[in-house]
Amino acid sequence: MSETTVPEATSLRRRLLALIPLAAFLVLAALFYLRLGAGDASRIPSALIGKQVPEFTLPPVAGIDKPGFGTADLRQGHVTLVNVFASWCIPCRDEHALLSRLARDPALAAKGVRIVGLNYKDDPANASAFLRELGNPYAMVGSDRPGRAAIDWGVYGVPETFVVKGDGTIAYKMVGPLSEQALGGFVEEVEKAVGSRQ
Repeated sequence: MSETTVPEATSLRRRLLALIPLAAFLVLAALFYLRLGAGDASRIPSALIGKQVPEFTLPPVAGIDKPGFGTADLRQGHVTLVNVFASWCIPCRDEHALLSRLARDPALAAKGVRIVGLNYKDDPANASAFLRELGNPYAMVGSDRPGRAAIDWGVYGVPETFVVKGDGTIAYKMVGPLSEQALGGFVEEVEKAVGSRQ
């Protein structure tokens, strides 16, 4: 064995050893990515199901001709869908047509179901432009710029939609955007809340 072969072999071994952490990171990243798409994130349990909505009051979003809302507004005898959204949220844009469809549904309207929007950590001008562009399905829109109300509601991220019974009890929580696939099950949860007469 020549003298130049020993340093080359040592150098090669060092380079291979240096690649081990990178390879391990890539394997873990691939596993996390695969698991991210597995399962149904909308089924993440919420500790608030069956409990009263938290105490909160949200001011209206500047530039939107709808009032803000708070706890008392969710205890007026009608089922309310509380949709947490933001103009910077791409999935919020994706689900918006379905929210608009629910807001126009005559069967839900006849049962007194309404949709309100909790605008999360958003600039009022951007939120206003978002709803002007896509339409406003909300009866009320409250501004939660600091994100405090969302924390109290146990929000993981946007969008999320809560079904709140007429007495202010949280009946169901949908994590992630509404989709055509999820819409049937979501409407079933709304109907259950309407049927409970609370």
